[in-house]
Amino acid sequence: MSLLKLLMHLSPFLVAHLFVSGNTIGYNALKSNKTVVSSGHAEPTPSTTVIIAPSLSPQVKKPPSPSPQGITPPSPSPQDTPPSLVPFTAGVLLIISFVVIFILKARWHGKSEQDQQDVEDDHIKHVPGMPVRFSYQELCVATDNFNERLGRGGFGSVFKGKLGDGTQIAVKRLEKRGQGMSAFLAEAEAIGSLHHFNLVRLIGFCAEKSSRLLVFEYLSNGSLDNWIFTNVQGSFLDWQTRKEIILDIAKGLAYLHEYCRHTIIHLDVKPQNILLDSSFHAKIADFGLSKLINRDMSQVQISMRGTPGYLAPEWRQPLGRITVKVDIYSFGIVLLEIVCARRNVDQSQPESAFHLLTMLQKKGDHEDGVIDIVENLDEYTRSDREEITRMIKVAAWCLQDDPERRPLVSTVLKVLEGVMEVDSNIIYRFSHAMISSPPGNNHISSAPPPASVLSNPR
Repeated sequence: MSLLKLLMHLSPFLVAHLFVSGNTIGYNALKSNKTVVSSGHAEPTPSTTVIIAPSLSPQVKKPPSPSPQGITPPSPSPQDTPPSLVPFTAGVLLIISFVVIFILKARWHGKSEQDQQDVEDDHIKHVPGMPVRFSYQELCVATDNFNERLGRGGFGSVFKGKLGDGTQIAVKRLEKRGQGMSAFLAEAEAIGSLHHFNLVRLIGFCAEKSSRLLVFEYLSNGSLDNWIFTNVQGSFLDWQTRKEIILDIAKGLAYLHEYCRHTIIHLDVKPQNILLDSSFHAKIADFGLSKLINRDMSQVQISMRGTPGYLAPEWRQPLGRITVKVDIYSFGIVLLEIVCARRNVDQSQPESAFHLLTMLQKKGDHEDGVIDIVENLDEYTRSDREEITRMIKVAAWCLQDDPERRPLVSTVLKVLEGVMEVDSNIIYRFSHAMISSPPGNNHISSAPPPASVLSNPR
């Protein structure tokens, strides 16, 4: 209403300027129905307001032209200019002008914000050490239209590719997506900021419309399960290489649990999620089930998730309060599998050797006899046997029923490096020893979590 009142006040003056002619102005008074034109020395009527505009050029008086005989010039008539039309028209034009200016300003502001967003996106794309934002078309070209499939995991398929600079990559295309764009980008930034030699590196990502893709470094030797289980590939890693792999896994877990900004519980530690580079350095992969928690939190309540055979016994508790110790338990199972070069549950073995934990429980009555769960001991030197015995004891320490009795990974590292001794009060009673594990790559979750950007090739 205030704008309308302003327009009503301004419109007569705008109209007055529109009808300036020489030294005379035609003006319609808002409060009068009469129109008066002043010319020369004509006297205005009492009810009429007259505005005389000063002339900007010298006046030249012309002699009056003679009128034809008998014809009298017409006198001004009030009907020549409608009294209400001119101010109304001017007001409408003014309102239209305001509207046009407002629309143009809004468009300019929107374009400015988009330009700023483009600049920010371009800046994010080139921040050193942060994941690169790829377009979908770029990844189509890099993977030859997703031609070579490396594998398929719980949240999508993984394809091999190569960037323009020759860098080989593994592209995971998420298929079960439960995250919005903002959550996906925030989590990509979080995991992209993690840098450790024993974690698979996130190179970049793609988030266009419904597409969510993750770009990781490519590791040529694939997953650990292809190398420690001799019946799978026929290849067998020597003891020194396997020992280094165990150290690499422990270093990666120690970083996730104790040394990065957030505590990250992996929740799916297993040989299929340990990848090997060309020099057989181990890197932890596939954070698809992982949980990020603040460092001041000691536990978190979440639904059961992981892979059967690698699940800690506390998952069976009703409240499901979980700590980093569930990863310690899974690491203990992986450690046993590496040392013994066989699966935790091997259906090809006789019934007495079907389950590694059952064998370890029987041999644990005599600590020096724990090494008997390893086959082909004649292939190892005396020094190797001592290291193997210590490794098995570390595994048993990590597999304690009570999570409070399990060590932190940093403690495990000190024992493996010979700085500390193994706890002498290990209990070789595993109440969960008969939980079976399928040999495949299945994982369970009573409430499947959304596809996470932490997810990586399985």
